[in-house]
Amino acid sequence: MTRTTLRELNGFDPSPALLADATLILVDYQNTYTRGVMELDGWKPALTAAAELLGRARAAGASVIHVVNDGGDGTPYDIRADIGAIHPDVAPAGGEPVVVKTAPNGFVNTDLGDRVDAAGHENVIIAGFMTHMCVTFTAEGAFLRGNRPTVVADACATRALSSAAGDVSAEKLHAGALATIADLYGVVVAGQADLT
Repeated sequence: MTRTTLRELNGFDPSPALLADATLILVDYQNTYTRGVMELDGWKPALTAAAELLGRARAAGASVIHVVNDGGDGTPYDIRADIGAIHPDVAPAGGEPVVVKTAPNGFVNTDLGDRVDAAGHENVIIAGFMTHMCVTFTAEGAFLRGNRPTVVADACATRALSSAAGDVSAEKLHAGALATIADLYGVVVAGQADLT
């Protein structure tokens, strides 16, 4: 059954951003999520997709901004240690900026908004870890400040959670987060092939 989205009700453009006319925001591709207590389900194929997306963005001349979460010394998000570093497969190159955040929304108390504005694109393409947390809230933040987010599903991953309503698999949580984004905050595409 097809359901009407809030985006449709508001008449928002359903077309995804194109790499040549967007800023790519890579969110929290940190080693944190590849091992240990925060290891995500499906991080390897998501990271491979992210590396391909990054390569295509660079080839298209897109602006690229990396975002990392800093949880402080001794945490799994310690950006001063290897565990909190950006995975080498998607490491910054050629002066690409790294924005350090401490909240799920990459725009909160950071210069991410200024950097997006300076890049000159209303369109932003977002991918990263975790789908249900920092990807969702950064997409929301972009939407609320007037950008047009597109989220690349296969370059995102998350982990299973438990709640008062029961256990939620990583697959269902990932799908639910993408559905939340697609309902209002942005366009969700299956993969990077949809961005050209």
